[in-house]
Amino acid sequence: MEIEKYIVATDQQLIEFVLGGDSIAFEHLFNRYRDSIYQLYIQRTGGNVDDTNDLLQETFVKVFLKLHTYNPEHTFGKWVYTIARNTFIDFTRRRRDDTISIERAGETMGTLPAPDSPTPEEHMITHQNAAQFELFLSKMAPRYRELIELRFFREFSYKEIADQLNLPIGTVKTQIHRAREQLCRYITDHNDRQL
Repeated sequence: MEIEKYIVATDQQLIEFVLGGDSIAFEHLFNRYRDSIYQLYIQRTGGNVDDTNDLLQETFVKVFLKLHTYNPEHTFGKWVYTIARNTFIDFTRRRRDDTISIERAGETMGTLPAPDSPTPEEHMITHQNAAQFELFLSKMAPRYRELIELRFFREFSYKEIADQLNLPIGTVKTQIHRAREQLCRYITDHNDRQL
């Protein structure tokens, strides 16, 4: 498809292209909302660029994985904003839980139980997206694949991942950031890699 067709396509048309397996259409679709989501995160993180970039990547992945659940009765922008807002809420909850767990570790010699509220990852992927996502995961380095699985599928906190892999939390955060970057590249470059 010529680039102009992506540019003039409506959100709904781009969604149909993406659900048909066109990951280039997804890049165009998400880019329409990238700047406003970035600004939202910059404001809410107090200007922390690292957290903002992590949140943007996480939102990017969630939108891709949940696109099949989008209801066209609502605007796509509002739907993406809702995912972004929920991603930020999850981020602040995890950060708070990680802080509390670390503070209480000396007192209780344990960690707090995982929150019961479901995250968007628990409701994700149609059969088509599942196969495509599995392809992306299979191309990742084993360590990155393990980190994605622990963080997004098993919903481990950074501390739980650090404990499981016997790594410092800072290393875990850096490697998860790199793993998400790699996953995002696979999503956007998928069609080019098949040519």
